[in-house]
Amino acid sequence: QVQVVESGGGLVQAGDSLTLSCAVSGGAHSTYAMGWFRQAPGTGREFVAAISRNGYNTNYADSVKGRFTISRDDAKTTVVLLMKGLKPEDTAVYYCAATLPLWIGVVYKLAHEYDYWGQGTQVTVSS
Repeated sequence: QVQVVESGGGLVQAGDSLTLSCAVSGGAHSTYAMGWFRQAPGTGREFVAAISRNGYNTNYADSVKGRFTISRDDAKTTVVLLMKGLKPEDTAVYYCAATLPLWIGVVYKLAHEYDYWGQGTQVTVSS
């Protein structure tokens, strides 16, 4: 059974940085295409960033472009989201998602394209 586990959320001040990590275990394959989504109270789940299985391709929401960076470790089973210049509007529950891609270079931006989800980690940015 595939498990997705996020870590690293917390309470920070505007302008601070925070790093989220996501580990994937289980399943028949050791690497996945992965993404981060977030959901603020009263809103829908929003795409944040995604990375391909081989780590060569990434994609970001316009709202985080230039501030957030997604990357994979050498073993390609953990994905990190480095968030800089955090703003109060970044406050949300952040979810990590994983899926087996059709090919190793594809990046997925839509929630329904992901098969496995974590429980989420809260990020709160105070002004």
